[in-house]
Amino acid sequence: MLAFPRSVRIFVAVEPVDMRKQYDGLWLAAQSQLGENPKDGAVFCFTNRERTRLKLLYWDGTGVVIVAKRLESGRFSWPEPSETKRKLSLTPEALALIVGGVELKGAALKPWYER
Repeated sequence: MLAFPRSVRIFVAVEPVDMRKQYDGLWLAAQSQLGENPKDGAVFCFTNRERTRLKLLYWDGTGVVIVAKRLESGRFSWPEPSETKRKLSLTPEALALIVGGVELKGAALKPWYER
């Protein structure tokens, strides 16, 4: 189970990334593709073209952490890339649901839960 504090920002790269990339390659993708500084403490999510593999990049203050997941069947679900949308911003709860296999399409927070 993945759990990040509510204060952590999470960015998802909508465009696929070569999953052979490791620390330096994903760090560069966070900077160039997403326009963010990885040392700002955000979590960066990258998938392959088929959306069957996921890598998370996170700077914990002392070093870079990479978490990887490969699905045996199915795909991770988020919008297709477009010219205007290169990244998504998610809450930690939404990321946990996506990694856990929940489709967020059409889902909405209850009015009493919205912050």
